[in-house]
Amino acid sequence: MVEPVIKSLLDTDLYKLTMQAAVLDHFPDTVAEFGYTNRTPDKKFNQEAFAWIQEQVKSLANLRFSEDEIAFLAKSIPYLPKKYLAFLKDFKLDPDEQVELEFNDGVLHAKAKGLWKVTILYEIPLLAIISEGYFKFVETNWDYSGQEDLAANKAIQLLTAGCTFCEFGTRRRRSFKTQEIVIEGIIKGAKECGLEKNLTGTSNVYFAKKYNLKPIGTVAHEWMMGVAAVTQDYELANKRSMEMWIESFGGKNAGYALTDTFGSINFFKYFVPPFTDAYIGVRQDSGDPIEFTELAAQHYESLGYPKNSKRIIYSDSLNIVKCIQYKKAAEENGLIPTFGVGTFFTNNFKDLDGNKSAPLNIVIKIWAADGKPAIKISDNLGKNTGDPATVARVKRELGYVEHEWAEGDESKRW
Repeated sequence: MVEPVIKSLLDTDLYKLTMQAAVLDHFPDTVAEFGYTNRTPDKKFNQEAFAWIQEQVKSLANLRFSEDEIAFLAKSIPYLPKKYLAFLKDFKLDPDEQVELEFNDGVLHAKAKGLWKVTILYEIPLLAIISEGYFKFVETNWDYSGQEDLAANKAIQLLTAGCTFCEFGTRRRRSFKTQEIVIEGIIKGAKECGLEKNLTGTSNVYFAKKYNLKPIGTVAHEWMMGVAAVTQDYELANKRSMEMWIESFGGKNAGYALTDTFGSINFFKYFVPPFTDAYIGVRQDSGDPIEFTELAAQHYESLGYPKNSKRIIYSDSLNIVKCIQYKKAAEENGLIPTFGVGTFFTNNFKDLDGNKSAPLNIVIKIWAADGKPAIKISDNLGKNTGDPATVARVKRELGYVEHEWAEGDESKRW
């Protein structure tokens, strides 16, 4: 029996819990299917890694939310509905029934299927397990030396450059241990430069609880993808997603709007009051960040919002140089910037010979809801997801235009 690396159901990103609460509200009986994609297909697995991953996934069946963990959620995320917190008391995963793993010629295949309100919580632990398995058994020429100081120095550089940020690296972390070291390093760096207030928190709810940080997160593409799949109305999917979100959590807790599930052009068509009043800003997660910044700023200006009244959070493959560049662009366009920095912190290694040890670029996306394909049409062609025929049809329906971006090759990120 292997030692489990996922020891708590809180070891996930906050937006999985908020989305789970919204699904419980609006789609309690919907069956969802999820699928895994390795955007770095040259990185192959071995049999030893696969066997370990299988055991780790099986161990998820033993996890339960404790009374202490539910109390933490109630206190730190007070807008979570009481019905949802009650639901968590008896919540459990059943990977033997819900998860399918296969291994062929170095290629790992993973799927999950079951009630959406349950299987929604597989994404983050599955990704974390898969990434850790790869670096535990396949690419092993590395160690943890210097990781805490590296994270501290990065935090100092970001904070002293005026960049507020949260740690956002659970999904593609090299290991649980890495993320803990990194968070300790970030806290250390923030204290050293006296800018703890500009460290906004972490997306990982477990580490937020352990280190007294604020859990950060709003929504992922999954929510809009699922709503569109169930309703089969892609034109109004963004609008309906926002309406249901506000019904579940209230306008004052809407957070950041994620714009690029079906291309940002379609999103901004429906991102008008009362939505623009409720949402504090937008999240940039694909395509050219500078172009997006200008588009968002122009949109707010066209609606009469004064400069520096709305926010933008960047979350796509960030590093220090990019954060500083995007901060400048946001401020020049009258938006208040912040950053969700992930893999740059939790999977930034060199091997023992001094060469870069690149992370896996892996995702798990919702593939279907109620038996209907769920798709994503990103601002970056390499992030498009789902049934090709449905993608093509929806592109025609929405009049979607492809956008080229020099850094858009997902197999070569980081």
